[in-house]
Amino acid sequence: MSRGVSPSSVHHDHTTKRMTNSLAPFPRPLAWITAAGIVPWLLALAAWQLPDQTPEWVSVWLLAGIFSATLPLGIAWLRWGRQAGRNLLLAVCAGLYPIWWQLALFWSDVLELYEIRSGLATAGLVGLFVIGLAIVTWYLERKSRRIELAQIDAALRSGPILTPHAASAEIQNTGPRIWNPLDLRAWYYGRGGRKLKQSTAATIGYTALFWILAMLSSQVGGCQKIYEMPAGGGKQQTVAQTVRIQKVIRKKFVINPLSAIKFSVPPIDEVKLQLQEVTAHQYAIGYGEGTGAGFAGGTRRGKVRLIRLEYDGGDWNLNLGIGGDVNMLMEYGLLTQQRVGEKTESLRIAQLASFPAEKSPPVVFLTGQGSLLVSNTDVKVLREYLRDKHGMLFVSAGSAHFHNQFLALMTRVLPDVRPVSIPLDDSIHRVPFALPAVPYVVPHGGKEALGWSADGRWLVYYHPGDISDAWADGHAGIPQEIYTACYQLGANVINYGHFEYAKWLQSKGASK
Repeated sequence: MSRGVSPSSVHHDHTTKRMTNSLAPFPRPLAWITAAGIVPWLLALAAWQLPDQTPEWVSVWLLAGIFSATLPLGIAWLRWGRQAGRNLLLAVCAGLYPIWWQLALFWSDVLELYEIRSGLATAGLVGLFVIGLAIVTWYLERKSRRIELAQIDAALRSGPILTPHAASAEIQNTGPRIWNPLDLRAWYYGRGGRKLKQSTAATIGYTALFWILAMLSSQVGGCQKIYEMPAGGGKQQTVAQTVRIQKVIRKKFVINPLSAIKFSVPPIDEVKLQLQEVTAHQYAIGYGEGTGAGFAGGTRRGKVRLIRLEYDGGDWNLNLGIGGDVNMLMEYGLLTQQRVGEKTESLRIAQLASFPAEKSPPVVFLTGQGSLLVSNTDVKVLREYLRDKHGMLFVSAGSAHFHNQFLALMTRVLPDVRPVSIPLDDSIHRVPFALPAVPYVVPHGGKEALGWSADGRWLVYYHPGDISDAWADGHAGIPQEIYTACYQLGANVINYGHFEYAKWLQSKGASK
């Protein structure tokens, strides 16, 4: 190679020529439309991620329209990328991946396809990791090669005539100490296998940074969440239940005994006793001096929500959504006349930390059949939720294995509290509905409810007999009086948690 032509200039000219030949006319109108849609898309993403802080006029269909608009725009960009060349097509695909992944998650939420959503979330995160690693590797290779060529060029220009390989070998061992990780001469790469060490360090660094950001995003959710109870008031009393005796007088018939027509004569005065249970809503179910069924400290837009906890290792989403938890939520609204959410929800345990103390969910639900894997960080978050935020855990055992797993978990969450049987005369079994016994589907953990208590209230209500199966469509084949009692027990526990939380808020307000 002559002294007048450097390797770096040859490489740069080749790259520029290749990019120039591959470029199709840039679609300026499409770019302007995309730029105009960025702000609405970001606002819609924030509204979807933070529903508690979103105005009521922002409907799910408005969000669906904004998110779905990314489909035709993305297809138009893909068509341009195919004409522009392989590198630009890959860049377009990498940019569209997180946007369309979010679109798939959104629609799985709207359609309540929770199992599909869980799989999409995991697979999408892995895909995002692989794409990011590929970009980091490409960038590292490109920059380090450019630095190396520039150094070879400088060596060839300033020193004796050398081959590029000899020049590269010479500059590897000369010069001051270098800290730039993109430069293969960095001192911490040593003398041998520098390229391998550089690639390994980049992979480890990227992996650590990616999962730290993923964990922070999962735990914090980008912002603080809130839970608002429905405004109102009421008293903590047992709903009056009466037996109505209804007398039915049938018609009198006059029969000719000489008639040829055979006729079965009923009793002249037949009295039928019909026992009908009547629920007399003689007062608003709730707590406080407000009007209507609800709670002191609630808001006009507040609703009772049924929030389920997600965890690793098992089927946390057993009977989740329509045909399961939604049945209980709707039944709670009918039984108490309190405002309830339109659908059930789920949160990772770590996300409980993002709720402020005075706007936290009063009750969260946990169930399953498989293993219950909870990290030490999640254990701490759960303990703070129960103790410091005055929360309550409502648990239903779906199997004997889950029963053992949950008891082991509680020794970590509340090591200083021992479970006890909750008596039938306790208020949680009497208000608002008096239960003659603890109803169950299958007694995986016995036939008595267990509770963990502190400071005069139940922190945990544990139902050992798979109560969520009784709420599901079909009610697991159990008799009507049993699943009706399961609905009433669910209403009692949910109402108890909200009552205790409202009482705590009121006491905090009075002490200020």
